[in-house]
Amino acid sequence: MHPVQLSDTTLWVHEAGAGPPLLLLHGFPFDHRMWSGQEPLARRMRLLVPDQRGFGRSGGALPASIEQLADDAAAVIRARSAGVPAVVCGLSMGGYVAQHLAARHPELVAALVLVDTKLEADTADARTARHDLANRVERVGQAVLAEAMLPRLLAPSPAARRMPRRPAIEETIRSTILATPVPTITAALAALAARPDMTTALGRLTVPTLLVVGAEDAITPPECLERAAAVIPGSRLCVLADCGHMAPLEDPAAFNAALTDFLAGIHPEHPV
Repeated sequence: MHPVQLSDTTLWVHEAGAGPPLLLLHGFPFDHRMWSGQEPLARRMRLLVPDQRGFGRSGGALPASIEQLADDAAAVIRARSAGVPAVVCGLSMGGYVAQHLAARHPELVAALVLVDTKLEADTADARTARHDLANRVERVGQAVLAEAMLPRLLAPSPAARRMPRRPAIEETIRSTILATPVPTITAALAALAARPDMTTALGRLTVPTLLVVGAEDAITPPECLERAAAVIPGSRLCVLADCGHMAPLEDPAAFNAALTDFLAGIHPEHPV
């Protein structure tokens, strides 16, 4: 992994491949390893996959806001691709970061891929639920977060549960959550609760945009991305069958195929 030095911390970035840069931003409360199924994309793209501040190897400074994480992502592009605009792909929390990156640093974003996320801010009830969950994690530890999140992260249908990779995926998710420091979890929950609505800002997007959602996503259901598709000019919506909130991890082949098809229109000179 490669370091990117910021004013107050160091981010660590996994890199693979060569070609146009593809920045992959992980969800909460994970790290760069949730994108392991996207390594085949490195055949034609240069993957930049950071651990966001506080997560994975990028420990130390805690996340203060989604805007701050977007500025961190901009620093990664400037440092690791010499400022060449990247295709920016983010899942869930990473999707919120990607939206802010596109709004705050449009010169660094060649195209946008939003996965299992939404444009709207939290409702009052959702903010209260995040606050209550943060308090429980502080009292009891990371296990309570794993218990709360795991049943809702993956597709619940019998077909999805029968997939051979399902036990390994569940164990990966559980172990990653348990390894995430409690201060990072509580700080990130506060940042997620405080994020603003991005509907108006994303309505002004001028870059190609792909929206991907699992058909069985219980956290940001397909209608969240349908609303985004109605707002973002020229955006394309892809719904992946037998997937929940972690579509790139649940069905990497289907996700990679959707992303590959999208990227072919962005970089025809670099077929993925």
